[in-house]
Amino acid sequence: MPYLVAAVVLVGALSLLNLLLTLGILRRMRADALRPGGNAGHGVDPFALKPGSPVGEFTALTSEGDPVTRETLTGVVGFFSAGCEPCHELLPDFVARARELGRDHVLAVVGGDDRDLVAALTPVARVVLAEPDGGPVARAFRNEWTPALYLVGPDGRIAATAARVEELPVPATGRA
Repeated sequence: MPYLVAAVVLVGALSLLNLLLTLGILRRMRADALRPGGNAGHGVDPFALKPGSPVGEFTALTSEGDPVTRETLTGVVGFFSAGCEPCHELLPDFVARARELGRDHVLAVVGGDDRDLVAALTPVARVVLAEPDGGPVARAFRNEWTPALYLVGPDGRIAATAARVEELPVPATGRA
């Protein structure tokens, strides 16, 4: 009988310790989600570069062989990837915005082998095919998330970031 009482007390003590640790973890998670710069929905902020940050130096070639550098980049930059359902949902709105802005003011970076995505973007945007590691454009933007949209000003700095086209302001460089 004394062993049974000791076992029940031990199990009770361990259960109480587990409950306290769980509450501590939940409190820490809530505090992290609510702190400035925290991202309660994702655990990771998808945009490493914030408005006002300069885009890093890069040189890349479009799918048509034209060079793109930070110096030749102004307007909207969109990052897409093959097999990304949100990317495909964003595509019609992105194409419509790209038509308004003109091809010279839109860059689309496509990761993976998605010919339909490239075919839809090529008439309205300069398209860079990303390398498996993201490539030079993704490294310059420190981007690891798709879809991701950036508005780049003529000074080479990020003017705005968004996950949806309607959240991104229309740049003054467009024809709209």
